[in-house]
Amino acid sequence: MKHPLEILQLPETMMRYIAGVVLYLTLSSFAVESRDLAGDVIKLPSEVTEFIRGDTDTDTDDDSVGTRWAVLIAGSNGYWNYRHQADVCHAFQILKSGGLKDENIIVFMYDDIAFNSENPRPGVVINKPHGGDVYEGVPKDYTGDDVTVGNFLAVLLGNKTALTGGSGKVVDSGPNDRIFVYYTDHGGPGVLGMPTNPYLYANDLIDVLKMKHASGTYKSLVFYLEACESGSIFEGLLPEGLNIYATTASNAEESSWGTYCPGEYPSPPPEYDTCLGDLYSVAWMEDSDIHNLRTESLKQQYELVKRRTSNDNSPYGSHVMQYGDIELNKKHIFLYMGTNPSNDNYTFVEDNSLPSPSRAVNQRDADLLHFWHKFHKAPEGSPRKFEAQKQLLDVMSHRTHIDQSMKLIGNILFGIDNGPGMLSVRGQPLVNDWDCLKMLVRTFETHCGSLSQYGMKYMRFIGNICNAGIRKEQMAEASAQACVRIPPGSWSSLHRGFSA
Repeated sequence: MKHPLEILQLPETMMRYIAGVVLYLTLSSFAVESRDLAGDVIKLPSEVTEFIRGDTDTDTDDDSVGTRWAVLIAGSNGYWNYRHQADVCHAFQILKSGGLKDENIIVFMYDDIAFNSENPRPGVVINKPHGGDVYEGVPKDYTGDDVTVGNFLAVLLGNKTALTGGSGKVVDSGPNDRIFVYYTDHGGPGVLGMPTNPYLYANDLIDVLKMKHASGTYKSLVFYLEACESGSIFEGLLPEGLNIYATTASNAEESSWGTYCPGEYPSPPPEYDTCLGDLYSVAWMEDSDIHNLRTESLKQQYELVKRRTSNDNSPYGSHVMQYGDIELNKKHIFLYMGTNPSNDNYTFVEDNSLPSPSRAVNQRDADLLHFWHKFHKAPEGSPRKFEAQKQLLDVMSHRTHIDQSMKLIGNILFGIDNGPGMLSVRGQPLVNDWDCLKMLVRTFETHCGSLSQYGMKYMRFIGNICNAGIRKEQMAEASAQACVRIPPGSWSSLHRGFSA
């Protein structure tokens, strides 16, 4: 028999095993003795079971190894898109309260909302009707024309030499670090919006995530994505084995939704005529605001957000999805976002009391809602009334132009009987040849003007044209026939387009 001092020198795993056996025998004996008294075997506490089995996630609360990094990006501009920058500012406040340092949080936003002449509270941004200011203290890392695809991808890769403008901050992570990425904006099948051109294609994002993994500079990465058809960014494209867990606001075929919008319930303060947040984004952030993220897992948050974003499976909601290495959702959110110490005593409640909207607004219609309320509230005969009317007519004219152009191109290329069918869902992934997709988009915009945020919904149609073997020359001829000229309105300007 070993001397007690010799036992103390045994490996830690052996010590855990011996202690577990002793504890198991002790509790088992107690359980057997209690059977006659209680009428049933007393179950071991879950903590003890995990201890004996050795399956505790030992790094769940380990804040001493590795660094948390975060990249937050709002991919739009314009006051009618207020909600995207409000989402990003709110996300920053959660991470800041969670203990992340400013140097490890990289923020992309156009920064034209807080001091916009339309903002009823200059210098203040809110993300819910009775919420406080979320703008204060937010780093201005990449603003204005520095919010680009190139800078975003360079930041993810930690490639300072590829940056053009901005603060120069990048994700300079190491192999033990964890990364959280949150992106909110308009989107379409296989594409995400940007306030500058070009937009971000799914294959380019996936390629960069693969490169980041190959560099060995992170332990795991979590990606939260808010956009229409956001599931198409990862569906059939994001492989397992990269230690990446992604959730999206919608599946590959549906819109995402704005919330806290004028005329809806709950609505913003009466002086606001724009949506304050996005449904999926508000769901995960308001959940993070109130829970102890040391004890809440990514999976638990996913389930809560999924229920709230579906809006009881009403027409005013979407289906939250998850992709990549799904098993990572067992990890605690704390590993990526930290946790607010004031929430330490909060226990997780699966059916929380966070409100669901009676209705929400389709992301692609939020601009129309803004211009309508602006027009409706403006005094008769005022310059504001005239401006709002012009903005409303411009965006409606642009939508009509895009719809008619796409319909005509389909009929020219495939005939009246087959053209409409090309708009149908192909399935995953979006397209066989991404270079073809980008080329045909550039060809369309050359002849017809920018697709803009509304025209993103036709990316699947253009992908189907590629998959049918249509060449650039054919697309150019069809586009030239469909579009006699590029409309003069700002929405058709190529500054809003996909083209480089």
